[in-house]
Amino acid sequence: MKTPKPRFDVVGQLGSLRRYARSLTRNDADAEDLVQDTLLRAYERRGGFRHGKTLRGWLLSILHNRFIDVKRSTATEARTLETAYFLNETSIDAPQEHSVRLGQIREAFFALPEEQRSALHLVAIEGLSYEEAAGTLNIPVGTLMSRISRARATLRSQETEKQPDKSGHLKIVGGRDDRND
Repeated sequence: MKTPKPRFDVVGQLGSLRRYARSLTRNDADAEDLVQDTLLRAYERRGGFRHGKTLRGWLLSILHNRFIDVKRSTATEARTLETAYFLNETSIDAPQEHSVRLGQIREAFFALPEEQRSALHLVAIEGLSYEEAAGTLNIPVGTLMSRISRARATLRSQETEKQPDKSGHLKIVGGRDDRND
């Protein structure tokens, strides 16, 4: 003779499941979702129900484990969103526009006449004083200042032509102004 399978009647357990779900979630809507989730899992795993166990204890165990899983998942999701928010806040603009802009400035700089380019390079890039740069180029300080002035004016005019709405956007800084010494 076959042993009868235990009766899988969950309707009689709904009251206990709902009460326990409400005590865990403290929210009626979340409790109902948890009970439905529990019943679905129980139905899918009904083959794993052991005859010696009570259906009520088995269902409450599923409910409890599902609650813990949801709680962990929610916490993980919250951390992920927090990290994503943090990363979004610290993100930087794409470098393409900056690279294009630097390329344009480099082209304009290299298009300068050699004497203007070398004078501007020594003062603006290498940081030499006007006297040091003039001595390096073996020219008078006034000539150096004139070349730098013409180079800056040329770069500014090219900047204005490329971006008329941002006139004066390109700022070339240079060496120390030794006129105050």
